[in-house]
Amino acid sequence: MKPFLILQLRPETEASDDEFQAFLRKGDLKEENVVRIRLDQEALPDNLSLDDYSGVIVGGGPGCVSDPLDKKSPVEKQIEDAVLSLMPEITERDFPFMGCCYGIGILGHHLSKVVNKDNYGEEVGTADCSLTDDGRSDPLMQGIPENFQAFVGHKEAVQRLPEGCAHLVSSPTCPYQMIRFGENVYATQFHPEADSDGFEVRIGIYKHRGYFPPEDADKLVAMCRAADVHAPEVILRNFVQRYATA
Repeated sequence: MKPFLILQLRPETEASDDEFQAFLRKGDLKEENVVRIRLDQEALPDNLSLDDYSGVIVGGGPGCVSDPLDKKSPVEKQIEDAVLSLMPEITERDFPFMGCCYGIGILGHHLSKVVNKDNYGEEVGTADCSLTDDGRSDPLMQGIPENFQAFVGHKEAVQRLPEGCAHLVSSPTCPYQMIRFGENVYATQFHPEADSDGFEVRIGIYKHRGYFPPEDADKLVAMCRAADVHAPEVILRNFVQRYATA
């Protein structure tokens, strides 16, 4: 099959490698099924063609698309500019796309600039998610229960539904947990690839990045270990199965 293009935005090698392995496990992918690009380390190829791929998967990261330019490091600007450069073609063609966490910020910013820190930031932990009417009928939601938990942790969020989007998943703390633009462009605020082990890794790496008081790290690790989070990975697997093409 054509490979999936996995774009990673985490400049921390341990976090990036752990996320990459999670995408492979949860998406039921092998390394020969993907092309991985760490955007903190390399630029997108000048000759990149979406026609060479089954779909695009964008991971999370510590940056915020809504931060002022003078607050972003050169690496953060490099990463963000690279991802945003693909969004006009992805949305115009309705090309298969799965944006995870930072990915919903990228999509929301590209479509309507509706992402900021005014409301709906969520502390590191789990969110009580629910399918909407559109979510119940979406093909990626096959096998997903009406209510489920997902791992979250973000400072910014989509503030209103961008034009042309369907609202698929909501939660009391952040209404726009998952949206779809057109028929094939998806983004989640939660982490569909994350499990308790992966979130424990990220808690250790990001405990001084303002997501939570550093002294709460051990408590958050214990909470994540006790969480029952399984449904989100089915969404990622459904995406891969739906869009894998020869």
